[in-house]
Amino acid sequence: MSFRGKRKNAEGHASDENEGHAPPKKASNTSASVESDDSDDIVVCEISKNRRVSVRNWNGKIWVDIREFYVKDGKQMPGKKGISLSLDQWNVLRDHAEAIDKAVAESS
Repeated sequence: MSFRGKRKNAEGHASDENEGHAPPKKASNTSASVESDDSDDIVVCEISKNRRVSVRNWNGKIWVDIREFYVKDGKQMPGKKGISLSLDQWNVLRDHAEAIDKAVAESS
């Protein structure tokens, strides 16, 4: 059976090498790169109040981004819910738009 905790030294005492020292601080979740004002996004359309489609250049690649946004400190910030499509993926989706429309019409 494994024991989780401090390792014991040769005398059988728990080792407190880090006693008196604070644990290392974690990096903050907020960074300047997350700011929506600093991005190269081209907002194509607003789907609804909090959803929009944008095209952006990230790491030298172009992405079609369909994402939910939220307001924080008066700024629109991208949420976790969404999808970023590469140009290849976008072209496949675009090429199947008629078939998707047809399936939606049949389901209604």
